[in-house]
Amino acid sequence: MAFSMVFIVSNIMLLFSSAFAKTASPPSLSPTPAPAPAPDYVNLTELLSVAGPFHTFLGYLESTKVIDTFQNQANNTEEGITIFVPKDSAFNAVKKTVLSNLTSDQLKQVILFHALPHFYSLAEFTSLSQTSSTPTFAGGDYTLNFTDDSGTVHISSGWSKTKVSSAVHATDPVAIYQVDKVLLPEAILGTNIPPAPAPAPTPDIAPAADSPTEHSADSKASSPSSTHDDSSSHKFISYGIWANLVLATFGVLVLF
Repeated sequence: MAFSMVFIVSNIMLLFSSAFAKTASPPSLSPTPAPAPAPDYVNLTELLSVAGPFHTFLGYLESTKVIDTFQNQANNTEEGITIFVPKDSAFNAVKKTVLSNLTSDQLKQVILFHALPHFYSLAEFTSLSQTSSTPTFAGGDYTLNFTDDSGTVHISSGWSKTKVSSAVHATDPVAIYQVDKVLLPEAILGTNIPPAPAPAPTPDIAPAADSPTEHSADSKASSPSSTHDDSSSHKFISYGIWANLVLATFGVLVLF
């Protein structure tokens, strides 16, 4: 009997200890999702060094310290950046005095004028073409106008009219597009835009004169025939004279 009581008490204690263990166990935790990978760092200097050539524009970026502003916008903001980069030949086409006469602040504004503080793919320029103007990094009155012509993006800065000729880099958050001309702002250069040079007149083509060679050849070709005709006439006259002399002599002899 005592043994049975001990057995029953043991089982009861075992059941209580098992239930307590279940209630005391810590709740299971779901795994924390891994953070999204940060976008790759975009080195603008490296991109512009291997493409183009964009050495002149890159030189202005570095001398004006605008490269730091663009680099920070590209890698430390959610908006991204869009840059329009003229080739070296585009700068060569600009009058030297146009840029050399600018102050350092004005030159910095011109370089800032070549970027938008937002990433735009080529497809998004269609919506930009429906707005009157788009602000640039230069701020204020430094705006650009865009038009989309069957997929070709045209840009007007007031002084400059050009188009996007190719995409150098177009992966969010950085878009770099090559343009054919330097973007010159009206806010600095004014509205007195020089007229485009008129096309050169087409020279009048005078009719070709007879060449001396051909004239000489014609003369030579006709010369033998003339000489031959003159010789025949001379011989005919000579025969006629002799015939008259012979007849006159015969007539005198008959009279005597």
